[in-house]
Amino acid sequence: QVHVVESGGGLVQTGGSMRLSCVASGGTFRRYAMGWFRQAPGKEREFIAVTRWASAYNYDADYADSVKGRFTISRDNGITVSLRMNSLKPEDTAIYYCAAGLGGSVYRSQYEYDYWGQGTQVTVSS
Repeated sequence: QVHVVESGGGLVQTGGSMRLSCVASGGTFRRYAMGWFRQAPGKEREFIAVTRWASAYNYDADYADSVKGRFTISRDNGITVSLRMNSLKPEDTAIYYCAAGLGGSVYRSQYEYDYWGQGTQVTVSS
């Protein structure tokens, strides 16, 4: 059975940093795209970042404009993905979800993902 589990959320002050982690298990995920999305209250789920299989154990990364330069996605061993978030703002407050997908294209749409975690809350205080 596939499991995608996020960890590392919590409360941080404006300008602070936080690191989220995600582990996928129950399958072979090395070729899967692993992405992060977030959803704030009353808003739709939005793409944040993704790491995608590019070639043999090489992965590329893509970011939403809203986090580019502040967030960094990284991948270890093909199945553990981290999201380093710097210079956090109150508008970054949301539930952050990790997802795994295969067979998609650019992986900016939630519909390109097959498996999702339960989410972890990130709150940035002003």
